[in-house]
Amino acid sequence: MDGPAQGEAPRFQVHPLRAAVLGEVHARPFQLIEPPRTVLHLAFLTDAAGITADRALLSEMSTRLGLPGPGPDARHVAIPILGGTLRWEQHSEFSTWTFDVRWSARTLPPHPFGPGFRQPGPLMVATRLDLLPEPADLEVALADFDPVSLCVVRVVDGNAIAATDFREDADGFTRYRLFDCGLAPARAGATVQRLLEIETYRTLALLGLPEAQRLGPSVRRIEEGLAHASAAMRESKGLEDDSRLLDELSEYAATLEADVAASAYRFGATRAYYGIVRDRLDSVREERIAAYSSISAFLQRRIGPAMRTCQAIEDRQSQLATKLARATSLLRTRVDVEIEQQNRNLLRSMNLRARMQYRLQQTVEGLSIAAVSYYVVSLVAYLAKGAKDAGLPMPEPSVAAAIAVVPVMLLLWLVVRRIRRRHADEDRGDGEV
Repeated sequence: MDGPAQGEAPRFQVHPLRAAVLGEVHARPFQLIEPPRTVLHLAFLTDAAGITADRALLSEMSTRLGLPGPGPDARHVAIPILGGTLRWEQHSEFSTWTFDVRWSARTLPPHPFGPGFRQPGPLMVATRLDLLPEPADLEVALADFDPVSLCVVRVVDGNAIAATDFREDADGFTRYRLFDCGLAPARAGATVQRLLEIETYRTLALLGLPEAQRLGPSVRRIEEGLAHASAAMRESKGLEDDSRLLDELSEYAATLEADVAASAYRFGATRAYYGIVRDRLDSVREERIAAYSSISAFLQRRIGPAMRTCQAIEDRQSQLATKLARATSLLRTRVDVEIEQQNRNLLRSMNLRARMQYRLQQTVEGLSIAAVSYYVVSLVAYLAKGAKDAGLPMPEPSVAAAIAVVPVMLLLWLVVRRIRRRHADEDRGDGEV
């Protein structure tokens, strides 16, 4: 087989997903940005209809600007607009719209989220991040933040200062302020992106808390019902009580399974989002500034209990499922044993009844032999009387009848015995088949 010509790259059969896998690491590149710059970041929960609306709006914007629209499989799009860059990303259950522009004023810059913008779903995150030069006086630069919840930390090995109070401003945006103390443009872009991801995912992670609060009363009701049913199992008497308890446990199990199915995705997403928050906090490498709370400590105090609540509900659901399965199995075993006992008693009663019928049949057969013998002997007596009246040499009719009693009864007994034996052979043959 001839090899490739000198200088010619070898040709291989390429996996259809290779391009997507290789391109994923470059899908969300950090932007090279320098202060002063303002970034507006929005995140919307989206379903299938929301994704379609997202792509339609992107296509309209691109067409209006003379740019090609997003492809059907595109998940990341960047559009130059209003002197800045608008970036769209599609995630599993939400989409983000991020607009960054060079701006230094405290007011909002001109942005594309005006009346012509059609949101694809409910708004979950609205954040404004200002990248500014290092201030001469940090307290003055942060005077417009709420001091009660203000968090200020040095990040990226002390090359920047990040501040936020996690509160909405008059325009409805939570605010972050990042002061450049020697960041390179690439590191500035990476830090901005990570701070925006912290805000996005810490908000989405908290979506699990209302679900946990909704499920709390249901879980508690099932726990109490299981405890009551377990206590009643010790005092139940008979199949009727056990069947009623089994129906009750089955209802609890069905309710629990429905709750678990409805909450599994939400709790799983909450764990994943909170994990991303912690990863991003680790990546910015916080250094605490005296007199201020750190972002990680603040989020741990506020989000940590919510995450533990979600985890506690999940754990209780899992433990309840195990306990319900064990109690149901035990109760079903008791019901099966009681049903088997009833069946055994029924079979015993049927056997006794069959034995009594058999004895009655034997008695009837004996009586029937006597009755038939009586009629046959009577016929013999009539025959003897008729023969004697005809002049034939016959004994007296009564004597003839007496002589015929024993042979007739013996003959009839043999006939009945033969019939019974034939029936027994037929029944035995049917049983073998």
